[in-house]
Amino acid sequence: MSPLNISLADLIARLDEELPDADDLARISEAHVRAQTLSLLGDQLVDHYVGKAKQAGASWTEIGDAIGVSKQAAQQRHAPAAFERFTELNRHSIVLAQEAARTHKHDFIGTEHILLGLLGEPRGLAYEVLMAKAGSEQHIRETIEEAMPPAGPKALRGHIPFRADSKEVIGQARRASADLGHDWVGTEHTLLGLIRAEESPAAQILRSLGFTSDELYETVKTEITKRFSARDQ
Repeated sequence: MSPLNISLADLIARLDEELPDADDLARISEAHVRAQTLSLLGDQLVDHYVGKAKQAGASWTEIGDAIGVSKQAAQQRHAPAAFERFTELNRHSIVLAQEAARTHKHDFIGTEHILLGLLGEPRGLAYEVLMAKAGSEQHIRETIEEAMPPAGPKALRGHIPFRADSKEVIGQARRASADLGHDWVGTEHTLLGLIRAEESPAAQILRSLGFTSDELYETVKTEITKRFSARDQ
């Protein structure tokens, strides 16, 4: 039994229950995504307590000793990151973006992969906004696929870097959250970040689907207001 009271048997049983009709290869793909998500959550758990230790006055040397790495490694791995304040759903969409890049055998995470990541997280507000405008998930996927660069010779293992315009999207997502007065960065903010990176492939895809930056901003603002109103009733 693990310290979190979660066993491998529990994880297997849950995946089998949720995907009763999937074949073994489909279950491998889903298991890989869930493993990435668990790893990401683990990093967030450590980051949380690293932040508390720093606030209490601990040095990076002391934090490195606690983790079992050097001062430099601890600082590089757990200093405030680009994904600070990202919601769980939005972090998951970034994991899916990385997997999309790997699946397409690309050696970078592009804005088109980030858009695919948002499309792979149906619980997010970005997915709802995309569906409301474009009408069909298949249509959006086909539009993205048409804009994809050719596949590379083989899929990369390990870390896949963000392309420059994707880094811009992450920054724009954080600014969109600030513009709306929010203290979180959700999938809806990443969607706004994509269209605000005007020269990126994803922005061009969104415009071809009928989105504009101003209209998307107002739509996100309205939908979030509706959600809060419904929650208060």
